[in-house]
Amino acid sequence: MHPDEALRQPYFFIETYGCQMNKYDSELLAGLLEAQGYLQAGSPDEADTVIVNTCSVREHAESRALGRIRVLAGWRKKAPGRRLGVVGCMAQRMSAELRTACPDVDFILGPDAYRSLPAILGNGRHGPVTAARPDHRETYGEIVPRRSSGISAWIAVMRGCDNYCSYCIVPYTRGRERSRPESEILKEFRAVSESGYREVTLLGQNVNSYRDGGTDFAGLLGRIARADRRIWIRFMTSHPKDMSDVLLDTIAGEPNVCPHIHLPVQSGSDRILKRMNRKYTRAHYLDLVDKIRRRIGGAAVTTDVMVGFPGETENDFGDTVSLLRDVRFDEAYMYHYSVRPGTRAARMRETLTLADKLHRLDEIIRLQRRISLEIRQSMIGKRVVVLPEGRSKKNKSEWMGKTPAGHVVVFSGQSVRPGEPVSVKLDECRGATPRGRRVPSNR
Repeated sequence: MHPDEALRQPYFFIETYGCQMNKYDSELLAGLLEAQGYLQAGSPDEADTVIVNTCSVREHAESRALGRIRVLAGWRKKAPGRRLGVVGCMAQRMSAELRTACPDVDFILGPDAYRSLPAILGNGRHGPVTAARPDHRETYGEIVPRRSSGISAWIAVMRGCDNYCSYCIVPYTRGRERSRPESEILKEFRAVSESGYREVTLLGQNVNSYRDGGTDFAGLLGRIARADRRIWIRFMTSHPKDMSDVLLDTIAGEPNVCPHIHLPVQSGSDRILKRMNRKYTRAHYLDLVDKIRRRIGGAAVTTDVMVGFPGETENDFGDTVSLLRDVRFDEAYMYHYSVRPGTRAARMRETLTLADKLHRLDEIIRLQRRISLEIRQSMIGKRVVVLPEGRSKKNKSEWMGKTPAGHVVVFSGQSVRPGEPVSVKLDECRGATPRGRRVPSNR
């Protein structure tokens, strides 16, 4: 080895699949490695180590990650000393299968084993290492995430899930619920504020379950909002069974908490909701949406919807379609059921073909697209506050940003700075995107 090679600082690159929590975890991994002297590369070809942070929530997510891991196995072989790692939920769920399917992977780490990464990379070994044992105490509280530039940041307030929805793998891959101490979260929030971020999203598999001593999520949300009024506060995800009146009052009463609630419904059928172990009914959900819209001015409600769950009949599917029509969500993330081994639903008999599922999925996608477009078209002529994020990707002379309700807006204007809210008059809707021009703010 040339002496210069021995002195060269090692580089890493992380590819992330899945949810916002996975993206936050990748920032934690980057923070861990940079604290040990590693540098973040701009691409796999510039790196000594590539880490694939994976998702197991659906079969498609695993298939995509598995395909990419096999491609990166070729990258690993092109230069001596390169290492390839797989982390995240897929690493937790199928560590043994990954060993067989991807023998060129050097290490496999579950979501609770990230602290071991610097030691694994530092020991010089190139043999397989697996660490996928759950640790129900781990919150990575004192680790400083390495965030990307921009105006938006994520902060995890809790990890894990205790709900055990019958189709969901998350409790098995991320473990039981545990909340971070309030003081620790506020410290991270202050650091984010001092770094110039102007939008923070609080993360948890079910943020409504947060509890630190006498502080629940409503209390935490209020304290964070009051700590810096310049920062727009968002949160996700909420479980309908745990959405309290106190939380709704907090959202309505804190001016910098955005009136956007992501509230997964999954199905409009009581029978299917029971089979899913969702612990609420259609009527409860509809009452909750009505309460949100009455109490929180300008509230936007988004959701997740699943079709094709085992045993779903035409009547059950019809209940989901009618719920979409009745609620008129601003947006919906829609997908068909896929078996997650180890869940209760995996033991249920499938009653629909893939073609049946795709047909139902196509129907609700077309319906929701029409509803979302109608909502955005109703915004034309209105004046909205927008938090600019940067230049529009399609036209660098224009800007893009989000409203408090989470609607993406493209607009023209002078003297715009990312992170500084502006007033925008909406003139038209191209495709599904409202467009307008900056106007003087109302005083």
